[in-house]
Order: sequence, then structure tokens, then C-alpha cells
Amino acid sequence: MDPVTPFMNQQEFTAASSIGLLYLIRMLGLFMVLPVLPMVGPEIDGATPLLVGLAIGIYGLSQATLQIPFGLLSDRFGRKQIIGIGLILFVVGSFVAGFSSDIYGLIAGRFLQGCGAIASTLLALMSDLTRVDQRSKSMAVVGIAIGGSFGLSLVLGPFVADSWGISGIFNLTGVLGLVGLVLLLFRIPTPTVKSVNLNSSVQKGELASVLKDLRLWRVNVSIFFLHYLLISAFSVLPLIFTRTGEIEPGDHALYYLVLLMSSFAAMMPFMWLADRLKDTRLILSVMVSLSLTAFLILGQGFAYWWVMAGTMLFFMAFNLLEVLLPAQLSKIAAAGARGTSMGVYTTCQFLGIFAGGVVSGWILSVADIATLMHANVAITVVWLSICLTFPQLGQIGSRTVQLAEMPNQPAHERVDALLSMAGVIDAVIIETDQVAYLKVDESTFDDENLNKLVARSNE
Repeated sequence: MDPVTPFMNQQEFTAASSIGLLYLIRMLGLFMVLPVLPMVGPEIDGATPLLVGLAIGIYGLSQATLQIPFGLLSDRFGRKQIIGIGLILFVVGSFVAGFSSDIYGLIAGRFLQGCGAIASTLLALMSDLTRVDQRSKSMAVVGIAIGGSFGLSLVLGPFVADSWGISGIFNLTGVLGLVGLVLLLFRIPTPTVKSVNLNSSVQKGELASVLKDLRLWRVNVSIFFLHYLLISAFSVLPLIFTRTGEIEPGDHALYYLVLLMSSFAAMMPFMWLADRLKDTRLILSVMVSLSLTAFLILGQGFAYWWVMAGTMLFFMAFNLLEVLLPAQLSKIAAAGARGTSMGVYTTCQFLGIFAGGVVSGWILSVADIATLMHANVAITVVWLSICLTFPQLGQIGSRTVQLAEMPNQPAHERVDALLSMAGVIDAVIIETDQVAYLKVDESTFDDENLNKLVARSNE
């Protein structure tokens, strides 16, 4: 086998950092308007609460619709070509929204922004440009970019809007999209071979089995509810801040920053605990319960300290669940089906964004903020009941094994050999890439036995 190196080479580092930056740009396009649009939306020509909610959430509808098709098209026509088309749509949508004079133009622009659904294609490109043993590091860069985009947007969005208005946010997003195109063309290498990486690519042949797996649907429904509640919360959170009577609109960015930092500090003990527990169902249920508590608090009125407490609790739950739910999915998904499972998961995530905007807008058009918060409480109760039915997974993990020096051994014999090892639950081999994907029970699996098996096969 090729020696495993501890560091990414120059090409891998360039690809990982550039693709991470593209993720950051794309997510800013979603998140920067969240703390701003509910405040300025009523001032836009033709706006109603329902149309403002649609403007917030329609990004998620186009993202959900095109996420999997874009990934599949990239297999046929090339990763960078499809990513380029997605970025162009994203840029056009940003400027359409930025130069629109009414709510309908804003909705059209947001829809076009979402049509740049390149998340799955970016992951596939990352796999094409990195060695198997470096992919976890490269995916960690992407994870940091996604997590950082949420915090950055909550601070940057109000600041930009205060200086240049809501149009300034969209025009800045369009300029950032153009920067992304430059990165794509001149910074990110063009892969010579498309990798069949089942951990990051959607495969049509796996879709049926993934869609039938009820265990995966518990996770998919959870990410739907999480992002539904995120958009629902931000459809009124800026208004709630102002109605406390103690927070000026120009100070919202500072409050978001302080609350985010406080929530990160508060969630660290739970993160530490989640890393050490065999079963994370308790942590998941606690975080969903904190979300329920947050909406109960926010539904009681606009008292300053209660609003601060409710918002911090929700930020804490949201940020930790954003980490725990993908980890839960990776444990449940069959070996080699993680990419397809993640494609369905991401589609549900963006559908939650769409539903959150539309339903919240509708409720606010016929009722008040308290009613919306109470509706969110009811939804969270349903979500909590689903979380309590999550299966006990124990210490489930995964391994990706390079088999480049075992070309003469038939695939079925390699699979049989891997499945015969203690602790291996499932195994899939991609002969063209000489890679095996394993699902293992960490409590009984021994990596040393795997090394011995591969060494014997190479003798």
C-alpha cells in the first residue's frame, strides 16, 4: 500500500482551502439576510409577512430541488463545469435581488441564488483532488467553513445592512460569488480523474435503499425541523430584539456575537460528553429540549433578559445539533452509502429552510409572534418524540481502506476477507478506485488486524 502521510500536499491544501472558501461564500448568501430581512422587509414595495417569509425561505426550495441533480450531472459533464454554472446562477440571483425594487424581484433573486446548488458537487470535487488518507482533513476544513459562516453572517449581515441597506447585502454576495468564480478557474486544480467516492458522491443506484431506510429518515426529519426552526426563529428574532426596548437596530450585530460566543462556551461540556458517550441519544434529546425551552421563553413576551436567555439556548442547541446529526447519519448509513444518504439529508435540510420561511410568514400574516413561538413549541414536541425513538447505535465508526496494491485479488474475495474480521459490520469495494469502505463496531474492531490483513494480501 502507498504510505500514509500525515499532511496534505500543496495541491490538496489549495483545493481544501479554496473549496472551503466557496462553501463560506455560498452559505453567507443564505445566512446574511436572516438577521436583517424581517426588519426591513415591511418597507419593501409590495411586501406582506407571507411574501417576506417566502423571500427568506425560497432559497431553500431551489437548493433542495437541484442539490442531487447537480451532483449527478457533475459525474457526466465534469465537476468544475457544473460548479461554474452554479456560481453563475448564484451571482445572477444575488444581483437580481440587490437591484430589485419590490418584493417580487427579491423573491426571484433569492430563488436564483438557491439554484446554485453546488454543495454535493463541491464535496465530490474535493474527493477527486485529495488522497483517501487526507480526505478527513479536507472535509474538516469544509466543516469549519460552514460553521464559521453562520457566526460571521449574523455579525456581518446587520453591519452591511446598516451601512448600505438590504441591497448592499445582496450586491456584496454577488461580488463574493465572482471571487468564487475566480477561485474556481485559477486556484482550484482540474482533476484528471473523477473519483467514485461513496462517502461524498450521490449514487443513483443507492437512492432507493437510502429512501427506504426508516432509521435514516429519523435523522432527515431532524435536520428538516432544525432548519425549519432556525428560519422560523429569525423571521421574528430581529423584531423581538427591538421590542425589548433596550436593543437598538444598529447594536444587533454585537448582541448576536456575544450570544453566539456565550452559546459556544455553554455547549462545550455537552460536546465533550458527546465525544465520550457510546450512545448520544441523551445529548440529542437534551438539545431538542433546550430548543423547546427557548421557544417557550421567547413566546412569553419581550422582557430583555428572557429574550437573551431564550436566544442563547436556541443558538446552543442549534450549533451542537448541526454537529451531532451528521455524525448520527454517518453511523446509520450503510458502508459506501454515506454520500447518497448525505444528499437526501441535505435536501431535507433545505426543504426545512423553505418551509420555515413560508409557514412562519403565513402565521405572522394571520396571527402574532407569540402564536408563531407556540407553534414552534408544538413542532419541537413532535421532534422530541421522534428523537426518543432513535436506535441505540453504540460505538459505530467507519474506515476507508486503500487497496491499490491488491489488484489481482477478486473483489468478492476481498469483501469476504474484510467481513470476516471481528468488528466489521459492512464492507463495500470500488474496484476502479481500489478503495474499500467499512462500517465497524469500534468496541470490537482492531485496526492492527486490518493492517495485518492488508499486509498478508500484499505478500
